[in-house]
Amino acid sequence: MLFSTEIKNGVADALLNRYKLKIDQDQISLQPTRKDFEGDITVVLFNLAKIASTSPESLGNEIGEFLTEHCAAVTKYNVVKGFLNVVINNKAWLSVLYEDCSDENFGTVKLDNPRANAPVMVEYSSPNTNKPLHLGHVRNVLIGHSISEILKAAGHKVIKVCLVNDRGIHICKSMLAWKKLANGATPESAAMKGDHFVGKYYVEFDKMYRNEIAQLTQEGMSEEDAKKKAPSILEAQELLRKWEANDPDTIQLWQTMNSWVYDGFAESYKLIGVGFDKMDYESQTYLLGKKIIDEGLQKEIFYQKEDGSVWVDLTDAGLDHKLLLRADGTSVYITQDLGTVQQRYKQSPFSSLIYVVGNEQDYHFKVLRAIAKKLNMSYWENLVHLSYGMVDLPSGKMKSREGTVVDADDLITEMISEAKRITKELGKIDDFESAEAEALYRTIALGALKYFILKVDPEKRMLFNPAESIDFNGNTGPFIQYTYARICSVMRKANQYPSLKNFTQFNPVTYNNIVPKEKELVKLILGYPDMVDEAAEKHNPSRIANHVYELAKTFNQFYHEHPVVDDAHVETSLFRLYLSHQTARVIKSGMLLLGIDVPERM
Repeated sequence: MLFSTEIKNGVADALLNRYKLKIDQDQISLQPTRKDFEGDITVVLFNLAKIASTSPESLGNEIGEFLTEHCAAVTKYNVVKGFLNVVINNKAWLSVLYEDCSDENFGTVKLDNPRANAPVMVEYSSPNTNKPLHLGHVRNVLIGHSISEILKAAGHKVIKVCLVNDRGIHICKSMLAWKKLANGATPESAAMKGDHFVGKYYVEFDKMYRNEIAQLTQEGMSEEDAKKKAPSILEAQELLRKWEANDPDTIQLWQTMNSWVYDGFAESYKLIGVGFDKMDYESQTYLLGKKIIDEGLQKEIFYQKEDGSVWVDLTDAGLDHKLLLRADGTSVYITQDLGTVQQRYKQSPFSSLIYVVGNEQDYHFKVLRAIAKKLNMSYWENLVHLSYGMVDLPSGKMKSREGTVVDADDLITEMISEAKRITKELGKIDDFESAEAEALYRTIALGALKYFILKVDPEKRMLFNPAESIDFNGNTGPFIQYTYARICSVMRKANQYPSLKNFTQFNPVTYNNIVPKEKELVKLILGYPDMVDEAAEKHNPSRIANHVYELAKTFNQFYHEHPVVDDAHVETSLFRLYLSHQTARVIKSGMLLLGIDVPERM
């Protein structure tokens, strides 16, 4: 918090001067003043009043008087029910504004700091190669990409990594359905995107499997037994065993179908605007995981049941017994996760590894950390699960195997169409070239989608309504984008006046007529670096999103109340242009941390 050190020093000096008390600064509690009270920083008085053996009101007035006399930044104060609200004078705010914003890297930490010594690894996306990316994946990749960019801005070296779930029973289900139903079809012959093509057969497998279960139950078998003995699931399990045994035909089909999916994923990632520094594949780490399990079994960290399956007892960690290898020797998710994390740490020793994975896997990551601890992996405490809530639609929860998901590609295409419709209705881009207009529609659509998702705290389950996201009013991406474009328009207008062209060189410290809305803007601009640090520490992009929205909203209120460009009042215009320019810088910086572009014209 700006001026906190100065205020704490002043409070400590006041207690020493007025009460002969020497206290540590960590005993002084400060917080931003609530909007319904006058002030910038609030000193919490209750604990200090007990130490000084006086009433909070009396102590507040004593400290307030001392601060106004001895602290150059403090201009006045008020005491409200045990809270001392301190007002920082305008000159102090403007001095910091000019000093901080003169740095071209304002809002970021340079990489020559201790945070950059060891990288932070962020794993996100982690798709299965049996279906296309859907809305749930979109929230995942947007959070992962944004957190990576925020951590970079806060001074960390970041490695963005994607773990592709390219093996396992779910992959074999798509392969089996293709063998049975496709008649040799390919994405090209079916005129389908590769991941959509393979995903179609995953859905077909589920239909086939359900029909078999229904048939077996009609013949008198229990549903539980039918699920285990349905022909299609037995064939899929046999296909998995063949894969792990390196059967040539099985491996060839697996490679072919995966390549179709990878091509589709690449298109989707490009469309969304995200990427990775490194790709890991479960097929390349599961054997290492099995080796780790074998070593743990030999050391009696794990145990084997009579059927040959391998387990770990985690009851001492408040968990239960966890399967590590099936009776037939095939691995499970936790097996390859152990292999993957060991390989990653060996290749790039990380300060932390952040897994961006939905909260349905909370238990899985507790298990992963507990097993890593039992195996004496030195980095087990640095395995962090960034757990996020699921995404629902107005129609309810999505289900991949039933084919009721919203494909990411389809969603973005529909949003671009909606952005085009709304923008044309507003009639503000009639002079745009066709290519420029199409690029704008895409920018608005992606801004709407990304902002709507990222403004929500990751921990919260969210309802995504596409119609609400594309709105040029309220807490939306297009509103913030439009604010940025409005500021750019103001700058272009100012360039018409020779006396206003050099507003970026203006020193606001000499300006004395700051109005309340301008002060609000100054505080929000200067609060941005702290917000970046807070978002990085909490792994929470919504802190950035909502800070940028508050800044855009405040600017629009200011813009409607006060003229920015007025060549009859040059000094006022220069200050307001300088303030507008710094507002735009923060908006652009913050939106880029969310993966959102801001257009200069809308």
